[in-house]
Amino acid sequence: MTRLAAHRGGARLWPENSLRAFRESLALGADLVELDVHLTADGALAVIHDATLRRTTDRLGRVRTRTAAELRRARLRGPDRRLTAEHVPMLEDALAIVAEAGGGVLVEVKAPGRSLGVRYFPRSRIRPGARYQGLEERAIAALSSARLLERANLMSFNPAVIERARTLAPRLSTTLLVSAMHVRLARARPADTVAWALRYGATDVGLKYTLVDERVMAAARAARVKVGVWTVNDEPEMRRVIALGVDVLTSDRPDLALRALGRA
Repeated sequence: MTRLAAHRGGARLWPENSLRAFRESLALGADLVELDVHLTADGALAVIHDATLRRTTDRLGRVRTRTAAELRRARLRGPDRRLTAEHVPMLEDALAIVAEAGGGVLVEVKAPGRSLGVRYFPRSRIRPGARYQGLEERAIAALSSARLLERANLMSFNPAVIERARTLAPRLSTTLLVSAMHVRLARARPADTVAWALRYGATDVGLKYTLVDERVMAAARAARVKVGVWTVNDEPEMRRVIALGVDVLTSDRPDLALRALGRA
């Protein structure tokens, strides 16, 4: 059965990566919330997608140069770009909401700079890039403290993050994220991404939805690798990937996705 993950809490409905978005999407019926984490200057985990504050808040500068207290004062913008009463949360704030609602969580570990933390080259050569040192330990500790390890999945484009998480918590579900650009750069087939996930010990592969077809699903089922797709906001595409049997559908529009799943 396909589970629904609200991307950044439902970024087209509420301020992305906000506590309000997490509450609303879980109350609506999403099975999971997807969120992003960066490391702050004082070692906290801020829930925010970009490495900088400009796009989603009323502040400027890099997340990693700000303390948790400073970030908590930053106001978030809504889907219409207007400022809201929501502020940048820390991971423990978001996890408390997920735990109380009985939901699950996809935690995407971000890179400290502009890149996705990985580079692909022809013949499927994969080179891990920069990552936040110690972020995986902090994220796993937060999940454990919230008693969410069994309902969580740690995700990253950087395979080094997956390997580190596997060392720290072998039973934790993990997702190697792969974009369509990476498949092109590797001169690979979409179905090859399943082998990449296995190479780094990931339990799941998370693909741009345009990559997923019957061959990808067959390869994943043969390898016992779960398949997640992102970010699907068009109902016909939602129905297509649901029919293929993807395990997780991630969407900015959980309301539309629930309708496509027949659960509205």
